[in-house]
Amino acid sequence: MTFEDIPTVPRSEELIDKAFSRAARAGRAKSGIEAQQSMLVTASNIVSDNLQNVTTSWPDFDAMDPFYYELADALVDGGVDSLKQQLSTVMWTGRKAADIRSEYQSRLRGDKDTARKIRKQAFARLADLTNDVEDELLALGAAREQLKELPDIRPEQPTIVIAGYPNVGKSTFVNHVTNANNEIASYPFTTTQIHVGHIERNHITYQLIDTPGLLDRPADERNDIESQAVSALSHCADCILVFVDGSETCGYPREVQLALRDEIEDRFADEPVLTVASKADLDGAIDAELRCSATENEGVTELLDAAIDATAYEIELPYETNA
Repeated sequence: MTFEDIPTVPRSEELIDKAFSRAARAGRAKSGIEAQQSMLVTASNIVSDNLQNVTTSWPDFDAMDPFYYELADALVDGGVDSLKQQLSTVMWTGRKAADIRSEYQSRLRGDKDTARKIRKQAFARLADLTNDVEDELLALGAAREQLKELPDIRPEQPTIVIAGYPNVGKSTFVNHVTNANNEIASYPFTTTQIHVGHIERNHITYQLIDTPGLLDRPADERNDIESQAVSALSHCADCILVFVDGSETCGYPREVQLALRDEIEDRFADEPVLTVASKADLDGAIDAELRCSATENEGVTELLDAAIDATAYEIELPYETNA
């Protein structure tokens, strides 16, 4: 996953304590001016390296898949632009800590007491510098905790998105056709639970996503963050199945279900949208491309075959010559 490997972001106080305690141990191993030099180098290196590592451990947003970019932009306070600014500030601060090391190393000369005073001045500047980015470190730490919980959806895999009102048979279908590793991931910014399952055909893994809370109601009932999550899904969907319960046993009239289908067709205009009569074993015929009943195992294989064909996914083979 894009964000799951981001390491814990230290607080400024933790980083200062770490830098100065290790510097003290380094200083005890030597004496005189050499001890002060060792303490300075140790403390400044820890501050500089840790702050710069905070930045380099994050993924490159400019090279990120649009799916994850939009989710991050929706989730994080201030969006991706704010994250970029915080990371830039922390990186600059890490480089500045290295500059302090270079500046004070050349001044650590003369008697031991003078060297100690100069080293303490350097420590004070390192502490002030680190404290100045406390807000950025806290914000990055909070963003990390949110982003690492994003669902493990892989935009590079051919993806079939399942949509439709609640209780129309979406989850039953996904659970019926996917393997035992079917996952349930919960978005941290909503009560929405994203059901992710996988199937394999001809050595190709297809991803099925059931999105209760996102594509099970009209757009005007979604909050801004959920709407942006729907926008993010548009970047990985290769086919959308809209389940419609013609029997209305789901509790929603056919008309509102079909109106949601029409809205989804407009939102995902660049991808195939197939209407599925999801409870074919019950009364209530509707005009649909496909019919199935996962509970009765009717039409399930045909539906899955049609969805896979609709993705039009082809494996990219390496370039071959006739030579």
